[in-house]
Amino acid sequence: MIRETLFLKLAVILIGIPVLALCFGLPWIAVEAAEHYPAFLLYPLLTGMYMAAVPFFVALYQALRLLSYIDKNEAFSELSIRALKKIKYCAATISILYVAVLPLFYLMAQEDDAPGFLLIGLVITFAAVVIAVFAALLQKLLKNALDIKSENDLTV
Repeated sequence: MIRETLFLKLAVILIGIPVLALCFGLPWIAVEAAEHYPAFLLYPLLTGMYMAAVPFFVALYQALRLLSYIDKNEAFSELSIRALKKIKYCAATISILYVAVLPLFYLMAQEDDAPGFLLIGLVITFAAVVIAVFAALLQKLLKNALDIKSENDLTV
């Protein structure tokens, strides 16, 4: 591994560990939550959270691939553009899934009078939108740089 991207690779892995732990711990949390919330609120919320975990881990994998392209000096390649495109779609999917279950967060927050619970859903949604926009911007910049590079290669 190249030292420049080692820190970022470790950061990506460390981001994934708590989410993976939450995926395994969610059934125990659900058992406890089932005592306080009705099933028509709890099960769709849990389903949405598990569905959002899939694109999350796909995006993390794509981020690791992107960092490996940087290590191999292939940052300005079609492979990097594809990885950024997949990250953008994964982040957009996560935000759509959380927007879909946000009313359930609201109903559960109303039941316990806990506005912080709703804030969790909003923060996750907002973070996913920011990542999708950032990935789209990087994808566009990388595409333009690749086009300029290919034009320069043709003129030489």
